[in-house]
Amino acid sequence: MEQVGERSAARLVAILRHLSPRVGAAPAPTSIPTSAQVSAVPQPGRFCYTLDNDVLTTEQRQFYEDNGYLLIKKLVSDEDIERFRKEFMRICRREVNPPGAMIMKDESLRSQYGQSERVVNKVQDFQEDEELFRYCTLPEVLKYVECFTGPNIMAMHTMLINKLPDSDKQTFLHPMHQDLHYFPFRPAARIVCSWTAMERADQNNGCLVVQPGTHKMPLKPHGYPKQEGAGNKLFHGLLDEDEKIPKVHLVMEQGDTVFFHPLLIHGSGINKTTGFRKSISCHFASSECYYIDVKNTIQEHLEKELAEMVRKKYNMTSVELKDIWNFRARLVQGERVNL
Repeated sequence: MEQVGERSAARLVAILRHLSPRVGAAPAPTSIPTSAQVSAVPQPGRFCYTLDNDVLTTEQRQFYEDNGYLLIKKLVSDEDIERFRKEFMRICRREVNPPGAMIMKDESLRSQYGQSERVVNKVQDFQEDEELFRYCTLPEVLKYVECFTGPNIMAMHTMLINKLPDSDKQTFLHPMHQDLHYFPFRPAARIVCSWTAMERADQNNGCLVVQPGTHKMPLKPHGYPKQEGAGNKLFHGLLDEDEKIPKVHLVMEQGDTVFFHPLLIHGSGINKTTGFRKSISCHFASSECYYIDVKNTIQEHLEKELAEMVRKKYNMTSVELKDIWNFRARLVQGERVNL
């Protein structure tokens, strides 16, 4: 697998070193909560994981409270899905090169299929591609996101996944994991992922698999899985998976969207079909969340791995995990406070 960043090295280094602000940029990130951040911390009450709103029903809020995810049918229109699909195809053909995006591909397939969707399995960090980033600004999506984050919303991590047909080597299996493992910001309850199926997703083509209720567990140690073929860079998984916890396969139709908590244990299987399984997603967070220092925590090895990657690629001597996330973050609604 090859990961190709399209932004020039000089530009990325400048942003990471100086954290060049966008419009509405925040002050330098801090690892100590301030009084302005108190409202981002969940308050005691019946519902810890959603905020009072007139969008979710009491039953929906209770389901998310108990399970850590909520599936909304046909949330994103077929027209928008088609626009995202066309932009992805343009990226595959290199007709557009989104600044800062990381294009993940299986180079072993290029000689057979050239520059096509049969080679590219993920476009990560598409925040500078205005067509794909429209997903993060869709009113129908943000309406639900606000139920979890509040009105000040940051897009923190963006992905369009094109799960390729796989083999017994399980190249594109994503092991069970918690997304909070990658995030140096808190509190977890004010972070939510929006994940939209761009075509039907089921057990045959590698749909999402979740373990309901695991969002109430602490962050667990992650690392590279031991099974053959599942060692893609930064595809970390739980080091000690509890097989006794029931798993639910989320069968979704095109446009269906699932919102889930960053501590929910989830993953996806391989694509056993000859087609593809596309999805588009964004991790959103309240801008009132705050950065933490991951040194001397179970996330420290992730920071070291990323810092080493940046050092080799851009000849940088020092970079912290929160610097990388500050580079990715983009305001989508309200005011940028901390992130």
